[in-house]
Order: sequence, then C-alpha cells, then structure tokens
Amino acid sequence: MEFRGAYTALVTPFRDGAVDTEAYRKLLEAQKAAGVTGVVPCGCTGEAATLSVEERKDLLNTALETVGDKLSVIPGTGSNSTQATIALTRDAEKAGAHGAMLITPYYNKPSQAGMLDHYRRVADATSLPLVLYNVPSRTGVTLNPDTVAALFDTGRFAAIKEAGGSVDAVSDLKAASDITILSGDDSLTVPMLSLGASGVVSVVSNLYPGVVRDMVESALAGDFDRAAELHFKLLPVVRAAFCEPNPSPVKAMLALRDLIANELRPPLVPVGQSSMELIRTTLEDMRGLGGE
Repeated sequence: MEFRGAYTALVTPFRDGAVDTEAYRKLLEAQKAAGVTGVVPCGCTGEAATLSVEERKDLLNTALETVGDKLSVIPGTGSNSTQATIALTRDAEKAGAHGAMLITPYYNKPSQAGMLDHYRRVADATSLPLVLYNVPSRTGVTLNPDTVAALFDTGRFAAIKEAGGSVDAVSDLKAASDITILSGDDSLTVPMLSLGASGVVSVVSNLYPGVVRDMVESALAGDFDRAAELHFKLLPVVRAAFCEPNPSPVKAMLALRDLIANELRPPLVPVGQSSMELIRTTLEDMRGLGGE
C-alpha cells in the first residue's frame, strides 16, 4: 500500500463522557466530501490513551462503515505495551482496516533495541501495512533513523509519521532508508514535502480538510508556490490549534462551529479563556478560507 497525500488525525467527539457517534459520523462525512486520502482514528488527536478497547473497536468500525469505501482508514493501534499493541493491531486487521499506525511505546522509555524488538513482534503478528509514529514530545523516546532503517529492511513497515519537530528529520531518514515519510507537524508539512516527504497526518484538516488536501497535492505536483501560499494561509490556524496541548484547541474550534461538544476526556480539559479568545478571533479571521 502506498502512503501518499493528506490524512486527517481525527478527533474523538465526546458528549456526557461517552463517544458521540453521531458527531463522529458527520466529521467523517466531511472528510470524505473534502477528498482527503485517508483518516487516522484513535491516535493522539483522538485521545486514544483514554479510550477503552471497545471504544476503539467501535470508532474504527464506524469509520470503515462511513468512509472506508472511499478513504484509507489507518487506525492508531500502538500503546506502551507490546502485548496490547499486538491485540489492537489484530483487531484492526480483523475489522478490515487498510493499515495501522504504531506510536513508539510511551512511559516505559525503551532503548532502540527495545523499540526494534517491540515493532518486530507486532509485525510478526499481522499482515497489515504498518506505519511507524515518532513523536518524542509525547512519548519521551525518539525512534532513531538507523532503527527505522532496520525496520524498513524487514519489508513490513511502509511509512513513518515523523513528528519530532524538525525538518532535519526528513534528511536523516532519507539518508538512512527509502521509507515513505509523512509529516506529523502541520507547521512543517510543506518544508518536509520539499525535501521528499510524501504527505501529512494533519490535525488542522479536522477543520480545513480541503485546504490541507490542496496544499499537499500542490507540493506533490511540484507547485511549491501554491503550496507555500496555502501554508501561509493556514499558519494562523496551525498556531492556534497548538496554543494548548492537542487536541484541546482543535476541539474548541470544532465546537465553535457547532460540530462537536467542547468536551475532552480527563486528564485533558478544555482550553482556558485566553486561548479560547485567540481561537475565536483566528476562526473569524479565517472566514472564507474553506471548511466553514
């Protein structure tokens, strides 16, 4: 499977503590209408760490039923437990997912050898196309390029979502292997694409999926003038979307559009008053960009 284009890291809407399936379906329909390449449910943006196994199964099944005929559905199935990651990935394969995204094990702080062992065990347990996910700001560990190269050489890892906050990571990964690279930082998507990345797993495409799709497609077609133009148009939204820990700001934005309730699962909480004012002003300034 080729991983290329704009993928949306979906939020998980809650209402009164439970998953709001109706709102979730509407978000999925909007993604399908915008023509993104795929969606990633149950990732960091989807508050996966606080979802039960049954909730994760239901969210994946709903995504597959709603958009699986048109979009790739690549759920996050990683955790800080190798055994749990294997079980979640097998569940995703059984459900009919098009792939799985595997965050580096958090909290445990495994060595490179530990992460290599973790990922190899997961790969041995499934035939799904697998995407590595490097996000050291959330996990406390960094998946080094040499480790990525060793995993790519197994033939079981098709891509990596790189969210280390550095454009240099693209160069380092490219020097180490031919693995497909997806930007995991909205602010760095166009710079990463200019160095050979193949797409993005985006937070702001929850709000502006069509704009993110156009930006990525322009860059992949070599039209970096157009890609840069859209990058700068989106930049205020990107900054507002990360004014507090993700996904609190993007959920506030979606709530202001009456698409979901402004509800998160503890220990995450809604953004504070000053952040809400920034978000409100940013959305007002962005009227006409698309996605309203």
